[in-house]
Amino acid sequence: MVHKGVQVAMVESGHTAESLAAEIGVDPKTAARWVSQGRIPQTRHRAKVAELLGRDVLELWPDVLRRKEPAWFRPWTEIEREATGLRCFESVVIPGLLQTEAYARAVLACGPLMADADDHVEARLRRCAGVFDRSRPPLSVFVIDEAALRRGEPEVMRPQLDHLVAMAQRPTVMVHVLPLNAGLHPGQAGPFVIATTPDGDDVGYLDDQAAGRITSDVAPLWAVWDTVRSVALPRDQSIDFLEERPWLT
Repeated sequence: MVHKGVQVAMVESGHTAESLAAEIGVDPKTAARWVSQGRIPQTRHRAKVAELLGRDVLELWPDVLRRKEPAWFRPWTEIEREATGLRCFESVVIPGLLQTEAYARAVLACGPLMADADDHVEARLRRCAGVFDRSRPPLSVFVIDEAALRRGEPEVMRPQLDHLVAMAQRPTVMVHVLPLNAGLHPGQAGPFVIATTPDGDDVGYLDDQAAGRITSDVAPLWAVWDTVRSVALPRDQSIDFLEERPWLT
């Protein structure tokens, strides 16, 4: 099946299969298949091909993000991309929407998706862009347990914490640290997200070892959210905490 989008982009950019192949470092037959058979370039080549053609990756291959997400997770990404508000609690790892590339790769490399870690890292980063870089991003509030901030190799965690500080200073993003000295709290039962849809409805998402599930019964989640949010540090104190990070000095 001919990929019309790539074909048009090649004509407009003045590229041929041979010139693309030379720039990317692949066989011309491989580049030709991107048009004639609608093949998608490998992860390590995709961004460069799109750059040479003067297009965005998702403009040329709109399904590439969806294909790399686990099937059970796709319905949630649709909700997430349209949400007007997101409230996320995480107790074990940095929330996916706030992960750096290196941190995401480290997390994915030790789980069931490790065989396709590169593709899933790319999908995760594009998922973040789809939420935060749109014209009207959602008001996003994150409560992260201090334990999650302490877990990871220093060379990975330092830039990850820098990224958290940068994100926390965006006007539509609030990051709150739930310190260890807050003691026991109901959030220890597990992470969750509450999304507010454009219609004003609330939808919950819960994760476990096997998969995740979406729920419209969000009253219990709101009760937990109110508790963890109340014992977490205020925004400014959370940013100070992330910048000081005494456990990494």
